[in-house]
Amino acid sequence: VIDRCWQQGAQNPIAFIHDVGAGGLSNAFPELVKDGGCGGAFELRNVPNDEPGMSPLAIWCNESQERYVLAIQPEDLERFEALCQRERCPYAVVGEATSEKHLLVNDKHFDAKPVDLPMSVLFGKPPKMHRSAERYQAATQSFGTAELDLNEAAERVLKHPAVASKNFLITIGDRSVTGMVARDQMVGPWQV
Repeated sequence: VIDRCWQQGAQNPIAFIHDVGAGGLSNAFPELVKDGGCGGAFELRNVPNDEPGMSPLAIWCNESQERYVLAIQPEDLERFEALCQRERCPYAVVGEATSEKHLLVNDKHFDAKPVDLPMSVLFGKPPKMHRSAERYQAATQSFGTAELDLNEAAERVLKHPAVASKNFLITIGDRSVTGMVARDQMVGPWQV
């Protein structure tokens, strides 16, 4: 359906589109109307749902993958519906844009409004973080080398795991699943 819509160019019935991912409709609907520069009023029970026992919170926040929310102009809705029927694609009209920048989610099942707030509460500017910092000058003393044995120091450094070769970590053994699917090339007689 989306392909058929955008292929119509200037006649595309989709005004705005947003995918439904993490956060579910609680993320997709507010961002859709925000992108349109407006508010929105939605009916939660118009959302297609095969589990009618879900709470308003579960419907509003469930992570419904492979879904989109679309804004369609009322005059384009009939053309959009015809495309959906032709492609056998389920859809539902679940709300409308409002000129007032306010988000209202109604739930006719419980006769309640689980979400009723200004858009600025969701998308307002967060407060600026204020930080104060002071520079601290640590007391240091110069490094003395008079009592240092250079050969012994070099040997200690080269023995340190952070300096030594990491080859043993790569070739330590068979790291494939159970060793039955594939084997590392360095396992066996050639293993270090």
